[in-house]
Amino acid sequence: MIVCSCNAISDTDIHAAIDWMRAADPRTIITPGKVYHALGKRPDCGGCMPLFLSTMRKNDNLEVPAELRGLRETLRKRKSHT
Repeated sequence: MIVCSCNAISDTDIHAAIDWMRAADPRTIITPGKVYHALGKRPDCGGCMPLFLSTMRKNDNLEVPAELRGLRETLRKRKSHT
């Protein structure tokens, strides 16, 4: 299914990019911008972004690496103790 018609990006392309990025670096944070970059494309009108994000969220390799989960809360706690 075509997700981004401006760049002819399919759901298969998005999943392949996410899988490739996770295999290349298990600790990376995967963002829509990184997916576009991995596909050699740039976002254009942005109309696809809700569907683009929904497609990304369906990929099991999208999750945040375990060692980075809760990082924001940890930083808040450190700031409140200083």
